[in-house]
Amino acid sequence: MKMISFFSNLAMPLIILLIVVYGVIERNKVFDNFLEGAKDGIGIVVQIFPTLIGLFLAIGALRSSGILDFFIQIMTPFLDLVQFPSEIMPLAMLRPISGSSSIAVAVDLMKTFGVDSKLGIIASVIMGSTETTFYTIAVYTGAVGIKKTRFVLAASLIADFVGIVVSVVICRIMSMSFS
Repeated sequence: MKMISFFSNLAMPLIILLIVVYGVIERNKVFDNFLEGAKDGIGIVVQIFPTLIGLFLAIGALRSSGILDFFIQIMTPFLDLVQFPSEIMPLAMLRPISGSSSIAVAVDLMKTFGVDSKLGIIASVIMGSTETTFYTIAVYTGAVGIKKTRFVLAASLIADFVGIVVSVVICRIMSMSFS
């Protein structure tokens, strides 16, 4: 364990050292290239900042409005019919929108039901098999100036839906095989 800790602490400094050594061997101006990259990074942050502000504002309004709870109440009879745990729905609805909100919901599920519970495991698998779609699309397309994201959004949301459903199904199958 100490060996793993040693190498993990050494990894980043070694990577930086390798980059600098490679730049010197190739006779590149390493520090000038670093400064140019930092300037480009600041420009990208300035470009995507309004998009991020709008996205965070919309997430805050959605969470505080109570609309998520309303949708979950409406969907609960259908979810019970298909044996989808309604406790997972806040996570399933927030995951494509906000990473920090979905982490908070997943942590709350794990605190309430336990990390080794069926719901805790499902939450973990959902977190690993889905993406914060709206944030990712906003950042990446905003950084390169793409305006038409309709098909990217549709494909991403379908992938998130499939990831959530498959997570529940696989966890249910796995829990039955271990019971």
